[in-house]
Amino acid sequence: MALTPLAEALKQLLGRVPMPPDREQVPLTLALWRVLACDITATVAVPPFDNSAMDGYALRAKDVPGELVVSQRIPAGVPAAALEVGSAARIFTGAPIPEGADTVVMQEDALEQNNLVSVLGCVTPGAHIRRRGADIAQGSTILHRGRVLAPQDIGLIASVGHAEVSVYKRLRVAILTTGDELVEPGAQPEPWQIFNSNATQLATQLTALGCEVIESTLAPDCPRVIGDALERMAAIADCIVTCGGVSVGEEDHVRAQIEARGRLDLWKLAIKPGKPLAFGEVQGCPIFGLPGNPVSAWVTFALVVKPWLLRAQGATGLKRVVTMAQAQFDVKRPSNRQEYLRVTLTQEYCPASGSWKLKAVPTRDQSSGVLSGVSEADALAVVPLGATVAMGDPIEVLPINALLSPLSA
Repeated sequence: MALTPLAEALKQLLGRVPMPPDREQVPLTLALWRVLACDITATVAVPPFDNSAMDGYALRAKDVPGELVVSQRIPAGVPAAALEVGSAARIFTGAPIPEGADTVVMQEDALEQNNLVSVLGCVTPGAHIRRRGADIAQGSTILHRGRVLAPQDIGLIASVGHAEVSVYKRLRVAILTTGDELVEPGAQPEPWQIFNSNATQLATQLTALGCEVIESTLAPDCPRVIGDALERMAAIADCIVTCGGVSVGEEDHVRAQIEARGRLDLWKLAIKPGKPLAFGEVQGCPIFGLPGNPVSAWVTFALVVKPWLLRAQGATGLKRVVTMAQAQFDVKRPSNRQEYLRVTLTQEYCPASGSWKLKAVPTRDQSSGVLSGVSEADALAVVPLGATVAMGDPIEVLPINALLSPLSA
């Protein structure tokens, strides 16, 4: 089977995303990173009344210059009386503008003595007044269905009076890691065994995307055990993510069990790390088979599984965050796979141009088994399929934080 370019693989995968799950109402305090299931309409205007943007004095612009009697004091949260002719109101930030006033003068631009206030300088009608509905008009749509809710979105929803919000239910995901050489963290490994870092890594990546991890199982390299686990998980999960056993070795049984108990739609990506990636279904349940090397598992999850999971939870309009940097490395031989190098990003000032340059420096080890390189890295530098790179060339980089975030594809 030929290697599939990443862009083509994503087009295939995202074209087969199932309908979003059912909806549920949750309190705003529990809505972080959930996907909005309906548009949000403002039932009130924001701000709901004309109010002062400054501490100062509310007055009629035409009454200036001259001394004005301070006729009332209006803190925030207190109703205002109509402004008496020829007077000013001492007002504070957020307080309602009294009827008749058309301007607020900052306290720094006014002088009050013996209950009389004089304006120091010119007055601009309408200055320092936040008008009703200037932020949000009553009846307007403030957020659209499919948005992943960040803290600022939740604050916006609260500002129009909603205490709950309709979101799509979390996807239920099961994790299957395989390998006789693996033991779970906390156990005592034999000299020939290593700790299972992939299961924990995948669980935290899934949780960060709003998914519910309903099972995580470590299976030995036994076809029957692996197949039975896949069937059991398919009956209870919305999606299965496996790690290990999808390559071509004699002890790689996951791919064969997917084909025996379901079907395989995609295998082998033209990327490095992460070539042996499988996608298909078992008893109607979508399944991703990730490679067993921890860096390969991390990269393929971020690049392939994450966009699918977000779309499957109803998220729309997400884009991959890409920036440009100067390569601090050479790639002299073109490859038939698109390569993702782990890099740290540094800023360097360029006196000739008077600007700062972002530079991509490779981490010390690019092996697919060295997870510390991902932990050290700030980004993945993208070396396109068939390309070479020379020191100083501009190169696309994908920030690690964005690859982890549910707010980007």
